[in-house]
Amino acid sequence: MKKYWLAFLLIPATYAQTSTKCADLTGFKIPGVAMVITKATAIPASAASRAATAETSATSATIPSHCQADGMINERTGSGGKTYGIGFSIALPDNWNNRFLFQGGGGYNGSVRPPVGSAAAGDNPGLARGFAVVSTDTGHKGSTFDRSYDADQQASIDFAQVAVGRVAELAKQIVAHYYGQPARYSYFAGCSTGGREAMLMTQRYPSEFDGVISGDPAMRTGFSGIGNTWSRVAFNQIAPKDDSGRPQPNKVFSESDIKLIVNGILNACDANDGIKDGMVFNTRACKFDPDVLTCKGAKNDSCLTSQQASAIKTAFAGPRNSRGDLVYPMDAYDAGMANLLPSPKPPANPPAANAPAAPTSIDVDQRLFALLGAPLEALTDTTWTNLSTFSTHGGKLLFYHGMSDQAFSAMDTLDYYQRMAKANGGMDKVENWSRMYLVPGMYHCRGGEYALDNFDLLSAMVNWVEKGTAPDYVVATGKAFPGRSRPLCAWPKYAYYTGKGDPEDAKNFECRE
Repeated sequence: MKKYWLAFLLIPATYAQTSTKCADLTGFKIPGVAMVITKATAIPASAASRAATAETSATSATIPSHCQADGMINERTGSGGKTYGIGFSIALPDNWNNRFLFQGGGGYNGSVRPPVGSAAAGDNPGLARGFAVVSTDTGHKGSTFDRSYDADQQASIDFAQVAVGRVAELAKQIVAHYYGQPARYSYFAGCSTGGREAMLMTQRYPSEFDGVISGDPAMRTGFSGIGNTWSRVAFNQIAPKDDSGRPQPNKVFSESDIKLIVNGILNACDANDGIKDGMVFNTRACKFDPDVLTCKGAKNDSCLTSQQASAIKTAFAGPRNSRGDLVYPMDAYDAGMANLLPSPKPPANPPAANAPAAPTSIDVDQRLFALLGAPLEALTDTTWTNLSTFSTHGGKLLFYHGMSDQAFSAMDTLDYYQRMAKANGGMDKVENWSRMYLVPGMYHCRGGEYALDNFDLLSAMVNWVEKGTAPDYVVATGKAFPGRSRPLCAWPKYAYYTGKGDPEDAKNFECRE
């Protein structure tokens, strides 16, 4: 008995109070709202690392003591007798900084990820800073790329548009109840699907957030699907065939071919930012032509066949319809090119004998016609450019996109940004509340052997919203280049080496247009 009494005495009073206060959340109700908090647990501070996801990098930041409340909104029995409902989890730190952060999802969601808030937050996620952070499964349970929920009408609507708005509204009420006051500022940050959700908040719920960060957004997946199929077809058409006549895309380029292509891009474009450093910052000045690598004689490791060069040019030109209109702009040439070409490595899971063969042709008109009649595409589309309400209430919007994103083209996000600027009074006006950053070498949301993929846009956003300091650039670092830092400049500017000082230090670069 003495042992247990001693253990109780060793528990800090603040933790005991937090534990009681946290547990009481399970009794919190909002009149007229079908929301249940199923579990509320006081969690002590922890220095445990959080593993990386497809959308965010790993973090080893100390997560402070907090209350984590898990809940469900509008639980119901839906199509096929399956249970649906909008699941969520909210982390309420003991040392709250009076801010609320919505953590965007990934893929088709389907699970409630730990509410940490690490998207575009550098090494210091939102929860570690004292933000109250919420995450959601957006209305269904399933694996990341499972779309079986589409059989249920409400589940489709929840994923596409409703869930993030509903969770934002109710999570803010939980925050106000728990702390006895509402959040002073509200932010949203996400990448991929989370980037689409970020755009959704500016377009469908324009007054909910003070600051929104959208990374590599999955804003029109049907169109990116056409673009990616177009690229695969270009390479499949020149791929050697197996015994059953199937294209073998892993045999289109050898490892030495890919190294040759990357070096060709660097030779043509690397020095345009004032220094040859294995990174292409001046994207608009990059005029790489694959034909310069074409063999003059027999194929060898120092040149490409004319078919290989032609396939690259076709793939990166992007799909056009029969009228010649560009349907989807593909990625620009970048040092991370290897991520955008068929890998020479044998597939980990070879296709079954009766599996459909890889496509060697594409009817762009037919694909486009089918897409424009697809109701789910219309539901998830987040390309509306009228952000007048969002901007006039003081909202700030930051975009970032990896230049070697294999899923969604940075050029498509840039195209949206330019069209959005035009629709809202022009770039001179819009840059007062929105900026975009192209990230050289970065893959989808993170990673890349030629990338500096670690940067803190969350701090930049907070400073812009709360102090009025516009983020002309943010400093990026990454494992690919230990000891190196570079400014990521707000488009259309790019990082240019001044010619003086340590070329590994961001302070010796300027943002040049």
